[in-house]
Amino acid sequence: MRNIVMAACGMVLVGGSVGVSHALTGAPLFTAQGVRYAAAFLILLALARFSRVRILLPRGREWLWLTGVALSGLVLFNVAVVRGVAHAEPAVIAVAVACTPVLLGVLGPVLERRTPRGRIVLAAVVVTVGGVLVEGTGRTDAAGVGWAVLALACEAGFTLLAVPVLERHGPWGVSVHSVWIAAVVLLALGFATEGPTAAAGLTAAEWGAIAYLAVMVTAVAFLLWYTAVASLGAGRVGLLTGIAPISAALTGTALTGTAPGPLVWLGMAAVIAGLAGGLGTRSSEHRNLAGADGDVDTVSDPEQEGTPCITSPRSAATATAAAPSSTSTTRRPRRSASSSPTTSASGSR
Repeated sequence: MRNIVMAACGMVLVGGSVGVSHALTGAPLFTAQGVRYAAAFLILLALARFSRVRILLPRGREWLWLTGVALSGLVLFNVAVVRGVAHAEPAVIAVAVACTPVLLGVLGPVLERRTPRGRIVLAAVVVTVGGVLVEGTGRTDAAGVGWAVLALACEAGFTLLAVPVLERHGPWGVSVHSVWIAAVVLLALGFATEGPTAAAGLTAAEWGAIAYLAVMVTAVAFLLWYTAVASLGAGRVGLLTGIAPISAALTGTALTGTAPGPLVWLGMAAVIAGLAGGLGTRSSEHRNLAGADGDVDTVSDPEQEGTPCITSPRSAATATAAAPSSTSTTRRPRRSASSSPTTSASGSR
């Protein structure tokens, strides 16, 4: 139950970031997100050091998985949302992302070397239908559909690509490495397309939004989410992505004063029903990789002795220099700085 609550809180933070993300509508997309992830990296590194959590350096194929998490869930997702809303109404992108529970329910267990459970998949379908009702529909062209599909794939990749490395690196390691890789890529894109002085043009409100997204929607939400994935499995936790559209809808109501319509309430009820049906089952075959109580204090690895680990900003900078380098709506952050608040159901990652 504790891990379910943690994942749910993470999705509430993501879905509820609608107002904050909207403040970045006029900001340089890549630069703003790059600064955000760079700040989140420093915050996560400081918290890990304070909590005495070892952050192991990736090795071999782990670089590919972690780079995949960063590029799909944090970089390409933002690009897909920004480009997608130029061809489709925001609801179209949000509806595509609302299909994430089904992908996680089917593919998550496969990556965990388990058989997908019919009850979880059925619950994921119910949650997805509920999310679609909450989001509504909109007009699009063929390009918009393509960008929406890419956004869905990237959203699922944020969780699925982390599964193979969660056992060794834990929620802390996956969060730290994916964030710094994304920061490197986004800042490089910002430098190339928005100019080296783009950050100087950010307003006080935009800096405040970046700070909130870095702390709450990145550092905190990522740790909550990946801790739950390591404990419960991607399939079950994937159901909780349905909370983001509800959080976004309720946040929008609070900001605009407009009450949700009947279909939105029906969608919320469907999401709740799907969550009850899927999370009410016990997954005896999936044990908590971080400990029986879900706490993550250390990363257990038989080859950990002598393995280099990041323990300070200086050593982190060295690792960054030696490793391969890597917008926000209202998810995710989950993400596009130029999307309208409607897209927030997918969240700001």
